[in-house]
Amino acid sequence: MLVRPNPIQRKIMKLKYLTSLMVLITPLAALADVLVITADRLVDVEAGKLINNPMVIVEDNKIAQIGEQGKLDTPAGAKVIKLEGQTILPGLMDMHVHLTGDADMHGYKRLAVSLPRSAIYGVKNARKTLMAGFTTARNVGAAGYADVALRDAINDGDVIGPRLFVSGPSLGVTGGHCDNNLLPFDYKVKSDGVADGPWAVREKVRQNIKYGADVIKFCATGGVLSKGTKVGVQQYSQEEMNALVTEAKLRGLTVAAHAHGTDGIKAAIKAGVTSVEHASFLDKEAIKMAKKAGTYFSMDIYNTEYILGEGEKAGILPESLDKERVVGGKQRASFSQAVKAGVKMVFGSDAGVYPHGDNGNQFTRMVKFGMTPMQAIQAATINPATMLKQQDKTGSIRVGKLADIISVKGNPLQDISTLENVITVIKDGQIVKQ
Repeated sequence: MLVRPNPIQRKIMKLKYLTSLMVLITPLAALADVLVITADRLVDVEAGKLINNPMVIVEDNKIAQIGEQGKLDTPAGAKVIKLEGQTILPGLMDMHVHLTGDADMHGYKRLAVSLPRSAIYGVKNARKTLMAGFTTARNVGAAGYADVALRDAINDGDVIGPRLFVSGPSLGVTGGHCDNNLLPFDYKVKSDGVADGPWAVREKVRQNIKYGADVIKFCATGGVLSKGTKVGVQQYSQEEMNALVTEAKLRGLTVAAHAHGTDGIKAAIKAGVTSVEHASFLDKEAIKMAKKAGTYFSMDIYNTEYILGEGEKAGILPESLDKERVVGGKQRASFSQAVKAGVKMVFGSDAGVYPHGDNGNQFTRMVKFGMTPMQAIQAATINPATMLKQQDKTGSIRVGKLADIISVKGNPLQDISTLENVITVIKDGQIVKQ
């Protein structure tokens, strides 16, 4: 005799059936975001060594397992990428870019670039930077907080680009490197970040934080590409720099100081900046101060070739070309001295002065002027991650860190120029270039 289940029994049976389905479906769903990567080599930037025949398992956006091929099981249903003849490295990090700037628009040409147009440049250049293997970048200077909008658009998935740390407008003195000096008095033009005096610079720091900056950048000295400034001359006073850095650190932000001249470099280090950008005219005392304070140097030793080779065509002013002819060689000599002394270094290209996407061209110059290939790679991976206080999240291929991974043909420790042609780019566990 067939006994029909009552309504309560039917509900219990249905629940058991659905539960059994979930047991079967859940592992398959979990495996949908599993990625297995194998290659000939892996650069361990923390240990400073090469690992042969690596296998990396990525789950969602993080590194779940690392081992040797043949000793780890490949999860069923995982997507497998076999990078034969290639080396995998952590995603590269460029600590000095200007994504909203275009390398073909210098000098008076920049007066014709609107804020919306520069934001569009940012979208284009962010993609180029990511495809070049740079999964993280620090944008140091953008009018109208266009870099804040770009960072947020990337984070929201609206556009493609690297993970960004942005400064908003660079702070500077009236008529200094971070001001707009191209127009006469009649136009009453000045840049967004101009501030004079300790309380005025504190206010600008607060304003930048209010509108979304997560790093503060200021100009401690004159610069190459600004009209009417002398590269080596200090601009902000020690009192102003002290106030600026103190205010930023109260809010937990790192600080980058544009500084070519020796006095400005020393004043910035005394104020407690996180990094000195360019650092062209170093002396023994400045190097000693940086090493003692743990200050990072970000030195753009490649772009001098673009400035002197293509700059005039791009609109760079004659006075700026003259300044670069003096600065370029001095900066490279300073770079060699800083590396030899053991100062902390991070990769900073100043892309935007020269074309975005060519960031990796600087690696060969870093090796030529004193770094080992491993030091150059560390300067673009674990060092900047540590400087940004992100070393627990990124900067190396380690279990638990974000899956930012690139690959190049051959062995970059034997030929650093391979980093000029990145084959595979994975950011946050997602393949963006292969």
